[in-house]
Amino acid sequence: MFQIIFYEDRNFQGRSYECSSDCADLHSHFSRCNSIQVESGNWMVYERPNFMGYQYFLCRGEYPDYQRWMGFNDCVRSCRIIPQHQGSHRMRIYEHSDFGGQMMEITDDCPSLYDRFHYNDIHSCNVLDGYWLFYEHPNYKGRQYLLRPGEYRRYSDWGAMNPRIGSVRRIGY
Repeated sequence: MFQIIFYEDRNFQGRSYECSSDCADLHSHFSRCNSIQVESGNWMVYERPNFMGYQYFLCRGEYPDYQRWMGFNDCVRSCRIIPQHQGSHRMRIYEHSDFGGQMMEITDDCPSLYDRFHYNDIHSCNVLDGYWLFYEHPNYKGRQYLLRPGEYRRYSDWGAMNPRIGSVRRIGY
């Protein structure tokens, strides 16, 4: 069972909406989102409908205002459950599009891609096992991007505007 509750106002006030599944368009349920309670599960919330725009990873807990989930504004328009993953995590990252150039395999969290691999522009990747988060900056800061198992031939496939990735973290290990 997964559950997340969205509130229009800060500190869990105002109109609310409870959700227990993926939702591609939350606009009909509330006009703005200033606080969230995650009752169970891991979630990605998105700034725009259809799982587009800024992405924010939320685990169980309380977020009394949008800055607590590193939000840029009070706009949440879609959400997605991140299934619990039991087992290993494995991903291959590439320095060029379409899996070209140098390849590195990652199996654990990496707070600084540059420190580990001496580059931080990832143009493509193949997620072999588990769910991952890319962060724009080192130490898990900046824009976030959810990567589910599958192939990503170019950075726009995971929703990025450029290939710069500073850190990588496993989800649900």
